[in-house]
Order: sequence, then structure tokens, then C-alpha cells
Amino acid sequence: MSGNLEMNILVINSGSSSLKYQLFKMPNQSPICSGLVERIGIDGSYIKHTVFSNGEKLVTEKSGSIADHGEALKQVLAMLSGGEKPVIASPEDIAAVGHRVVHGGEHFSGPTLITDEVKAQIKKLFSLAPLHNPVNLKCIEVAEQTFKNAVQVAVFDTAFHQTIPAEAFRYAIPDKYYKEDGIRVYGFHGTSHKYVSEQAIMWLDKKESKIISIHLGNGCSMTAIKNGQSIDTSMGFGPLSGLVMGTRSGDIDPSVIFHLIEHAGYSLSQLSTLFNKESGLLGVGGSSDMRDIRKLVAEGNDDAILALELYAYRIKKFIGAYTAVMNGVDAIIFTAGVGENDMAMRESACRELDYLGIELDNDANAQYNGGIMDVSSRNSKVRILVIPTNEEYEIASQCYGLLN
Repeated sequence: MSGNLEMNILVINSGSSSLKYQLFKMPNQSPICSGLVERIGIDGSYIKHTVFSNGEKLVTEKSGSIADHGEALKQVLAMLSGGEKPVIASPEDIAAVGHRVVHGGEHFSGPTLITDEVKAQIKKLFSLAPLHNPVNLKCIEVAEQTFKNAVQVAVFDTAFHQTIPAEAFRYAIPDKYYKEDGIRVYGFHGTSHKYVSEQAIMWLDKKESKIISIHLGNGCSMTAIKNGQSIDTSMGFGPLSGLVMGTRSGDIDPSVIFHLIEHAGYSLSQLSTLFNKESGLLGVGGSSDMRDIRKLVAEGNDDAILALELYAYRIKKFIGAYTAVMNGVDAIIFTAGVGENDMAMRESACRELDYLGIELDNDANAQYNGGIMDVSSRNSKVRILVIPTNEEYEIASQCYGLLN
């Protein structure tokens, strides 16, 4: 394929029990439709399908039993080609399917045409992303059968971070663990960090730039981006390290793990559950949802107050660290669910950073209502930007670039 041809690209972003999708007629940036399948394999499965037409949204909702991701994709195809406003006539209308794959190891540094060899590599990495890579591969295999004429493309969360230098991605453990077992910093949320940093570079009109991207959702990570390339990131070998998250602890002294094994009799499975599913905002403040934490804070709950303080403090530590690593910073970006919607967290994270030239305009911060917006004060040497992430469009764009 060559030239700037129009083509329908379906983007599939699958989680352990969910599947998000968007259909784009590239190179148009606005989706034709989008949807979400939730509670796959769990009671109360649910589909929300939205078609965008002439400035209006046509929403279809459906509940019922969806056993696995294969069944979910069949339901997605039925939504795309049926209902009140079908957006395709048949599976043959889809030129390419772009798949978000969480872990690509060191093998993949960009969008990749899916072959048997690529699928084998994704399978080899199951142990590094056990909740995501198996589901990602399953969706690839189902999509190959569902959209038989479409080109299948993988876009890896880890790819953007392949530019990180050895002094940042290596751990100070014996060499063999890196060479033989691949133990190193991989980083995640790469598609999001890539998208918002490129938006910031265009907004700043400054290719030679130093940017800190702050992705705050249920999972949270920060990335130091110099001249458009990732040079350090807070998530590491897996998505557990770095910031305080919804249910993940973020950085913790490994001695805590040894202590719990030796003195409290914890199994490895119990520790995994503790640090991945029972910690973070949930463990400290009582809920993994920032909105619930805010309600508890309003009621004077001390645990919730501490949870927010820990959350903001960790962000500030990484802002300082990445400013040092890059010898300065031109802009910091807040993105994803909490980053875009929680003005109070933006204020907390930026408080008392004036020494670094980071000063928030509280009025502008409170008035944010979407799009790219500068919420820094007039005197701030560093721009503080809120930029909505768009991982699905970034995946579609990378697919389109690969095929043109």
C-alpha cells in the first residue's frame, strides 16, 4: 500500500476482562465509532457501542453473558455491521486491525506486521505480562479469523521506551540476569506517552525539548522525554514500580518482601496480590477510585488524606529526578483519567516547585474543560499542560504510517 489512501482501521485495546475498540477512516483523526466491552468472563457482561455521525452520538447498550474475548470480538463485529446505524457492510471493509500489545520486550521498537514469528515472541513474553499478553494474543488470533482480509498490526506499550539508555534501563545486579533472563526496565504506557509528548512538541513548536509526561489513571507512570525520545520512565520490569497507583504500591524497598516472607510466612502469590491488587490508593485510603478518595477526604477521613499526600509526593519526586536527568524541563504534561480530570491533584503535584520554575495558575487549572490547555502561570518558566491522551488514535496512526 502507498500514498495517502483512505482506509478503515479497527483498533483493539484489550485488558484482562475488557475490550475497547475504535474504528477510524484514516487519515481522519475522529473515529467513526467506538465501544467498550466490560466484564468479559464475569457475570454481568456489558457492551456500549457509540457511532459518531454529523456531530451526533448514537449509543447502543447491551448486556448478557460474554464468555471470553473471542465471543467479545464477535459481538463487536455484529455491532459494527448491524444495529440502527451500521458502519461497515462486511468484515472485508476493514483494511487493517491495530492491536495494543502490552509487552514487546527488546524485540519490538515500532509498529509491527503480525506474523507467526511475532505471535511466538508475544507468547514468549507471557510471563512478563501475564494479565495482558495472553489476552492480546487471543484477540489477534480471533481477529485473524474474523477479519480475514485485513492486515494485522501490533503496537507495543514498551516500544516507545526502547530509546532509554543502558544506565537508565539496567538494574545493578549481575550481568547474566539481563543477558539470560532479560531483566531490565521496559516501561509501559508508551503509546500514551508518545502521543501526548508529540502533541506537546507541536504545541510548544520546539523539537529540541525536555518534557515530563505524567500518565495518571488506575495505572500511573511518568516518562522523561528529550527531543521526542523516552530516556527514562517510572515503570520498570513490570508495571508495579514508580508512582502510587489505584491498587499498586509503586516503589517499595525489596527488604519489605523478604521480611514478609521470612517473618509473616507470605507466599509469592500472596505478595503479588498484596502489591498489585490491595495496595496504592486502595490499601492506604480505602478505594482505588480517585473520586471515592476525594469524597472520603471531604468527610475528613485521615487515611484518604494520607493516600492523596503519598500520591502527590511521589509525582513531585519524579518531577525533580527527571528535571535533574535532563538538566532542565520545558514542559510537564498531565494526562489520562486522573491527570485530565482531577484539578486538585494537578495543584498538589505542582505545589512548591517554583524553585524549578514550575508555577500553576490556579484559576486556569480550575477552568480546564478539555483539549490541550496551558494551566501554568504567566511567570512560570515551565509550561504545565493538560493534554487528553488518545491511545487508540495513536495506534491507528502508527498502523497507517506503517502501511503507507
